[in-house]
Order: sequence, then structure tokens, then C-alpha cells
Amino acid sequence: MTNDSTPEPAPAPRRRRDGVLRAVGAAATGLAAAAAAVGAGELTAAFTGPDSAPVIAVGSAAIDLTPTPLKEYAVRTFGTHDKLVLLSGIYLTMAALAAVAGLIAARRPALGAAVFAAFGGVGGWAAVSRSAGVLPAVVAGAVGAAVMFWLGRQLHRTPPPPEPAGPGRRTVLIATGGTLAVAALAGYGGRRLSDSRNDVAGARAAVRLPAPAVPAKPVPLGTHPAVPGLSPFRTPNADFYRVDTALTLPRIDPRRWTLRVHGLVDHPLLMSFDELLRRPLEELDHTLSCVSNEVGGPYVSTTRWLGASLPALLRQAGVRAGADQLVGRSKDGMTIGTPLASVLDGRPALLAVGMDGEALPIAHGFPCRTVVPGFYGYTSATKWLVDLEVTTFAAYDPYWVRRGWDRTGTVRTASRIEVPAPFAHVPAGAVTVAGTAWATRRGIAAVEVRADGGPWAEAALAADAGPDVWRQWTYEWPNARPGTHRIEVRATDATGAVQTEARKPPFPSGSTGWHSTVVTVI
Repeated sequence: MTNDSTPEPAPAPRRRRDGVLRAVGAAATGLAAAAAAVGAGELTAAFTGPDSAPVIAVGSAAIDLTPTPLKEYAVRTFGTHDKLVLLSGIYLTMAALAAVAGLIAARRPALGAAVFAAFGGVGGWAAVSRSAGVLPAVVAGAVGAAVMFWLGRQLHRTPPPPEPAGPGRRTVLIATGGTLAVAALAGYGGRRLSDSRNDVAGARAAVRLPAPAVPAKPVPLGTHPAVPGLSPFRTPNADFYRVDTALTLPRIDPRRWTLRVHGLVDHPLLMSFDELLRRPLEELDHTLSCVSNEVGGPYVSTTRWLGASLPALLRQAGVRAGADQLVGRSKDGMTIGTPLASVLDGRPALLAVGMDGEALPIAHGFPCRTVVPGFYGYTSATKWLVDLEVTTFAAYDPYWVRRGWDRTGTVRTASRIEVPAPFAHVPAGAVTVAGTAWATRRGIAAVEVRADGGPWAEAALAADAGPDVWRQWTYEWPNARPGTHRIEVRATDATGAVQTEARKPPFPSGSTGWHSTVVTVI
């Protein structure tokens, strides 16, 4: 007889199960290292600015690099949730790569750590490309690499199944769980600290806006037909559309805010917020719309703005001959270019500080933004404004122009049907159709409606509040018969130009075409 001490191999199902468990454990160490990296980055960003947090920096750089058609798809598909979708995608991608790094580190800890060092490098590049602080990315990469190397070595030293679970495996499990807990605490604490250090809500609440030196004219009676479902004439701030590239809202303390005016001017200026409020303020009722708006889309809103005259400020600075573009720069690096001749042609362009009776909301540009009637927001509305440069179109291409959009961005004549809602069921007989039309700086002279391709009928226009705001309308559709019907609308601006039927997408100069809706009459 022989005494054979060689253990029998474990059954194949058990080996597969143990292999899967080991792989899951390795992936978990990668996720723990990623959590530690994110937490360290958030904690560091609390001291260098929220826009320098690695995930935010990478997301912002991704927005800058995204091709225009893909951006349009994101806005069209996800609307104002596009940033949440982007950030979710970044976190999911990071989690997947971190899990792979954990699997690599289980065999080669140094190589797994190198993956996290590369993460830090990408975050640093993104921060530099956005002129943000690079330190959070460096710290995040270093912490992630160190944690991955340490956890990888612990896992590498642990005997593989079917060896009995010993102190090594328990150490890895405890270390992974502890790392996740500390990382969550660091991330949460860093975000809370960042919010407290960069909280300007109190400073905004303390702003007392002066009474306007030039009040807006009273809005005429009858500007808003009493039709359920029709947009209010003036959009509440909470409902005002928002389309921008900012993943985190710039938070600017008005006590430290300054506006620099420079470039092709005789007298460069540097102005504080208090100095801005001491200038004569004007009110302006104005409809702002986004060039990304599809035909009949939601990205258009109306409010009463309060601000200082932008033309007066430029004349004070002394615009030099040959200048033809005004470039506004945002705190987050966005650049918006506006035709200078239009700013100075007599229209009420503003350095806005108020919106619907209160200081600008943070999401809409607090403490100061530009408003120039007649143009889409991408060529007229610089939020979180900190810099104005008088220059030329030949010398500088702003953010959106570099991405192929039209330099001018003049608002096209547009109209939409809001009532009945798309695919609504309405009773037979007389049906009220209502909606809104706009052609800022030109105004709306007529709106026409037709059903099922029949003859056009003139809608009743609400009272006219001026060329810079939208105009609402109603139409009583007589004798609507049971069945499915298509209703269309078109507008005519005050120059006599009729809204074109030709359907075009927003890129590169705004969508065109008649809006239509389908309803079922029962």
C-alpha cells in the first residue's frame, strides 16, 4: 500500500463557481479603488473648485469634443436631462474599466495600478483643456493607483480555490469593504464641503435690485387667451428652459465678481457688481429661444429682464473702427459672439441682473448675463458673464461657430400648436386650437391654421406686447368631424414674410417648417 497525500481535484462545477467568485472579488477591488479615486478627487476639488472634480472635468471635455450631430441628438432625445445621462455614462464606463483593472491587478498588481494612473492622466488633461485645477485629478489618480496596487497584492497573495479560505481572503474582503466605506465618506464629505465653500445662495438672496430707471411698458390686457393648456404669457423662472454645456453650475459670489471690457476699445473697463447696480437699470420683456429647438419644440420662454444698458457700456468704453463682433466669456469658459452692429443699432440689449422680479437664478446666469433681442441664445446670451471683448469675426470664432453653427444666429419666424395636445381626443363640433408664435425684433402680424391640408384660416391674435416677445393666438375650428385629423399652423412676421413650409433641422441656423399636430375627434 502506498500513502498518497496528493488531494483530489475539486469537481468541475465547484472549480467554476470558485473561479467566478474570485473574479467577482477581483472586480470588486477595482470598484473599491475607483470609489477611492473619486472620493479623493471630490475632496480635493472642494478646495480648488467644483469644476475641477475629475468626473466633471472629463464630462465637460467630452461635451466639447462631442460632434455637433451627436449633441443635437442628445438635446433632442434627453432634453434638459442630457447632462445627467452623460454623467451616468461616465460613471458606468469608469466602473467597467475599474472592474477590468481589478481583474488585471489580481495577477499583476502594478499593471492594474497603472490603469488608475492613466485615469488620473485623462482627468488631468481634461482639467487643463477646461482651464480648471489639475490637482484633484492628480490626487485621484495617485490614490486610485495606490489602493489598486495594495488590494491587488492582497488578492494576489491569497491562495486560489480549492485551498481553504484563510486570513488572506478575509483581509481582502475587509479591505475592500473598508475602502468602499471610506471612499463614500470622502466623496460625500467632499461634495458637501464644496457646496458649503461655493454656496452663493445666501449672497444671491441678499441682493437688493434697484428700481428700474427705465421701466418696461405695462403689458396690454388680453395678451394671454384663457385657454387651458396654453403656455402662460410670462414663463416662471422655475419653468424657463435651460440648454447649456455646464455640468456644474458656476457659483459666483457677487461681492467678488468683476466684468472686464477690453479689446478694440479706447478705454478698457473693470466693473464690480455694486458698480453695475449703480448704473441706470432698464426693464425688458423678451422672448428667448434656443437654436436647438425643433419645430414646435419647448426651448423658448418669455420673461421680464432687468439690467444695465449694454450699448451704453460699450460707448463708454469707446468702440474702435473696424470692430464687428462682441464676444462674451462665461465663468465656465463658454464664449458667445454677437454682431456688434446689432448691439449698437438701438435695440434694448442688456447686462441683465434680474429676471421676473428677482435676482437672476444661478441656473440662468447669476450674477450677470447678456440679453440681446433678435438672436438665438447661442449668439446673444452669455450666462455667468465675466468678460466682454470687442473684436472682429475674422479674428475670433466663438465656441459654437467653431462647431459649424451660423455666425449670426438670427431668430427665425416660428409658431407652434399647444392646444389640443398631440394625439389628444376631442369632442366633435367646435374645437379650440391655440398656441404661440414669435419673431423677435420683427413681431408677429398674422397666424393661420388649417386642418387636413384644407384652406388656411386666420387665427385671432392676442394683444401685441411688442416685437421682442411672443404672441399668442386662438382659432375656433368649426364642425370637427369624428376621425383622425392633422392641424397645421404658420405665422407671418411684421415685415410680411410668411413662415416657410420647408422642413429643416436646427443645425446650422435654426429649424424651419410648419408645426402640426394630430388629434382624434370622437
